[in-house]
Amino acid sequence: MLSDSPPLIEHQTSRLGRWFRARRNRLALSIALVEAIVVVIFHDVSRWTVIAVALVAFALYWFAGRTSRSDAFRQVSWIFAASQLLAVIAAVLAFIVFWAAILAAAIFAVIALFFVVTDRR
Repeated sequence: MLSDSPPLIEHQTSRLGRWFRARRNRLALSIALVEAIVVVIFHDVSRWTVIAVALVAFALYWFAGRTSRSDAFRQVSWIFAASQLLAVIAAVLAFIVFWAAILAAAIFAVIALFFVVTDRR
């Protein structure tokens, strides 16, 4: 019976690597959320900084993390790259939403100006 057999361990994995693998999506999303909040609150951290860090993180994962013999390093580099790329998406969306809000305010101002100018009392 399959239920009586012990769980299989993947080849070339470590206990720490399996722990990271089991939690890597949650960790990447949590890190990206915290970083997105920091970028929104503190304007000293620019979108370009987030993009530069994401490029470094992706390069680290692509060139070293994927082929690393260390399972833990492979998982941590994946989490780092994924969280930074998610932070870039958040920064770009914040940029778009900010400019969409500015555009909406400008449109509302033009409409209000139209109503003020065409008022004939």
